[in-house]
Amino acid sequence: MSDEQLFLRSKVIIEPLVDRFFAWPYTAAPVQAAMNLAFLQVPLLESYLQSPQVHVAASNNPELRGGYFINIPESRADEVRDLLAAIKRDRADMLRFAEAVAAGQEILRANATGFDLTPLYPKMPPELAGLIELAYDTDNQAQIRFMEPVVYKSNVYDESRQSVQLSFETGIERPFILSTPRLPSPDVLELGIPFRHDGLTELFKARVHGTTLAHLREALELDDAQAAQLAGMLSDRPSLAEDRHIESGGRIRYFGHACLVLQTPEAAIVTDPFISADSTAGDRYTLDDLPDYIDLVVITHGHQDHIVLETLLQLRGRLGAIVVPRSSRGNLADPSMALLLRHQGFNVIEVDDFDEVEFPGGKITATPFLGEHCDLDIRAKSTYWAELAGKKIFIGADSSGIEPALYRYVKGHLGTADMAFLGMECDGAPLTWLYQALLTIPVTKKMSNSRKLSGSNAEQAAAIMTELGAKEAYVYAMGEEDWLGHVMATTYTEDTYQIKQIEEFLTWCKDRDIKAGHLFKQQEWRW
Repeated sequence: MSDEQLFLRSKVIIEPLVDRFFAWPYTAAPVQAAMNLAFLQVPLLESYLQSPQVHVAASNNPELRGGYFINIPESRADEVRDLLAAIKRDRADMLRFAEAVAAGQEILRANATGFDLTPLYPKMPPELAGLIELAYDTDNQAQIRFMEPVVYKSNVYDESRQSVQLSFETGIERPFILSTPRLPSPDVLELGIPFRHDGLTELFKARVHGTTLAHLREALELDDAQAAQLAGMLSDRPSLAEDRHIESGGRIRYFGHACLVLQTPEAAIVTDPFISADSTAGDRYTLDDLPDYIDLVVITHGHQDHIVLETLLQLRGRLGAIVVPRSSRGNLADPSMALLLRHQGFNVIEVDDFDEVEFPGGKITATPFLGEHCDLDIRAKSTYWAELAGKKIFIGADSSGIEPALYRYVKGHLGTADMAFLGMECDGAPLTWLYQALLTIPVTKKMSNSRKLSGSNAEQAAAIMTELGAKEAYVYAMGEEDWLGHVMATTYTEDTYQIKQIEEFLTWCKDRDIKAGHLFKQQEWRW
């Protein structure tokens, strides 16, 4: 092969898959992955096979956007049937483990009455042996704690489930990631390798640094046909933006959704990276606009639109570390992001509230995150306070102002913010939409609907701003950008409640001479 220096084309995308379903923390972390496989994905495949045409019709009904329907043509139903059969055959141990979790919870509910839990260990399903601890809280409520580091060493965590697909960004919305598995396609390069594979690092470094096709073929262990397909994804020149670095002062760029790139000449910080690869769209910052080296990626929480492996895997070879909030250590609803990402080859820094992480010329401080998790005991969530180039920036993600006094403590510890970035998805999906597979006791629809994945409404956002005393406020787009549909599946109009609440908040800011805006696609601040 030629020694010509080649670069990965701008519009190449990756879809990381687990048993052909899109990877996000609850399908990649072993305990939660088993539960989702057994109680969501397998039943979903079975439902599709009973009536493929119903699933396809529902997938294309705008009123059912974001529903659990498989958007695969009926003509490919046999491939779905083969996938289901393979899962039932090859993942039988995982399916049994999930059933054992549900059975173990039931044993605990029936027998843990405040007395010694030791006699219950022999009664637990054998699949859980050595992977759990039984414990009471101080209200005598018993729970199962999963010893996650041990689970990663067991057969519940199986890297052979992982694969990736490489293709080009077409601008056409991909099927919804929580429901539709990815089947093989002639225009997709299939790689049966785990996410941590060093070849992926080499591939995506080629966005910035030239390499050869021979090197990538060896690194990715490609056959002749795969190498030929990869060759079409390479170019003889990079497509990097000339203004991706700055020479003085500070800059923040909004890349869409909850993604900010904070820069000085010495450092670059990226929050919740979920970045478009469509460099021809012309209305957004894309992967081409990222700096060559990123000191820190900062993750606020574990929802599929904030810890996006599709983007993170592309940054691994040019990244210092990922900062993630510390989990509760073994809670079924709260997998450790640090463990998950370390097993995918990332350098990870785990933080609690008010922990500081320094970078050249500045620092990030973790701050508390309230709400947005359906009142589940999920600790792996954090807002952040960034200090760089003389500015203090509050990165609020989807946190809620349900207890404004919290932000009084934040201000007392860290001072007055110059800018605040807030999420206002204030009428989110109900409990069962995201967490159904983890619930071992059924909940009523009324109960589920009362506990939503909601951020701040206008009143709560105003309360945050009042306590922080910030001079500027910016509200993230809430999945409104068109390249996020495969993950967000949201639809808003000018009359939607969330949009009305944002307008109300912006009016509140205007009345108080607070500079404010509703972000969309791209924006830049310089000082």
